[in-house]
Amino acid sequence: MHAIHVMTRDVVAVTPHTTIEEAAKIMLQMHISGLPVIDDAGNLVGIVSESDFLRRSEIGTGRRHAAWLKFFMGPGRAAAEFVHESGRKVEDVMTRQVVSAQEETSLADLVDLMEKHDIKRIPVMRGKATIGIVTRSNLLQAMASLAHEIPDPTADDEHICDRITRAINKADWRPIGFRADVRNGIVHLHGLITTDEARRASMIAAENTSGVKEVHDHLGLVDSYSGYYLESPEDLKAAG
Repeated sequence: MHAIHVMTRDVVAVTPHTTIEEAAKIMLQMHISGLPVIDDAGNLVGIVSESDFLRRSEIGTGRRHAAWLKFFMGPGRAAAEFVHESGRKVEDVMTRQVVSAQEETSLADLVDLMEKHDIKRIPVMRGKATIGIVTRSNLLQAMASLAHEIPDPTADDEHICDRITRAINKADWRPIGFRADVRNGIVHLHGLITTDEARRASMIAAENTSGVKEVHDHLGLVDSYSGYYLESPEDLKAAG
């Protein structure tokens, strides 16, 4: 999937000359936490978000610096802080270095950008035009929509077994002597593991395979130092 498949298309935007009060009202009315800033020529010039309203003189949350720190800050930084905390227009508080993506950007790359820059929204561009915006909520909606996918017609027991086996055997944490038995979409996992994390990873790999109805755990745990062997929790429960 790509940005164009999950983005919000009806982008609510403001201009650099929009007042702070108006931008705040738009966010509250539209239940959104950030707005692209687009100039009169249609160019994306910034992003304004909730965090830009945290330090404001109106509500008494402006930064307070000790006298010695003000000395090292210099007049330039002090002036910049004053503009951000007391300015009346969006251009006074917006983030000017905008991280954007193209419509064909993959979801994996979008997530990488969000994590790298610690941001919650990314405008989507077609050339220089802003055609949408992807937020963390959009990614959550995309994940939730997977539950409504059309079932895979090739998901018979043989295909299920082959897909699980290939997925797990290529992983660094693969169980020793791994084997998957599948009947009527019900999967039984066998093999030896050295960590409980490998057990959970194996279960998730099986559960994520199209056509799987249930997954049963028969993975024995072997302590790599003592050689102590412990049956799976499911097998211990069945035996007890």
